[in-house]
Amino acid sequence: MSKSATGSSRVKETRAEGISAAVAALTRGDVIAFPTETLYGLGADALNPAAVEKVFQLKGRDTTNPIPVLIADREMLLNLVSEIPLLAEKLIARFWPGPLTMVFPARRDIPRPLVNARGGIGVRISSQPIAAELIQALGHPLTATSANPSGKPPARTAQEASEYFSRQIDIFIDGGKLTSRTGSTVLELVKDSIRIIREGEIDRSQIAGVLGAERILA
Repeated sequence: MSKSATGSSRVKETRAEGISAAVAALTRGDVIAFPTETLYGLGADALNPAAVEKVFQLKGRDTTNPIPVLIADREMLLNLVSEIPLLAEKLIARFWPGPLTMVFPARRDIPRPLVNARGGIGVRISSQPIAAELIQALGHPLTATSANPSGKPPARTAQEASEYFSRQIDIFIDGGKLTSRTGSTVLELVKDSIRIIREGEIDRSQIAGVLGAERILA
């Protein structure tokens, strides 16, 4: 086997071992740090209320301020939300996988810290291969709040995430340096319109190009 082939094999083995260890930790109810398509995130099994609570404790975040989750596919989406409005279907077709978090009406059995005061849950499909692989292997949605204590700058490298949480988290998956400055765009579905909660990597004009500006509430 050539040196290049051997190196490639080792990289694949190392990544597979890292994913396996991360999934084992998530299954135990632990929290990990991992790369998304925007920033490093704190990952926990989103269907495990105790694990979700650990994420809030790590961040020092009020549980009345929900955190988004990442999913693998439509089946996972249907396990979290009570409906998928037509406007959402259009945005899904255009922007998923990618940095668009949409707040859907949540099912009643979803852990309460993931649900906002209006009964919505923020969801997206990540275009980051490591994140996608983690979710597929876990078989559950994964929390995706940024890997930093509340009020601190978001982590854009595994090292920065480690500097924040090395005493509380054992697993940091290195996906290289991430370049996003704004994080994902977050919008909420409101009947036959949408409200932009945070304008991030996908800007208002791109959304208007899909839905029409009249569908975006001020």
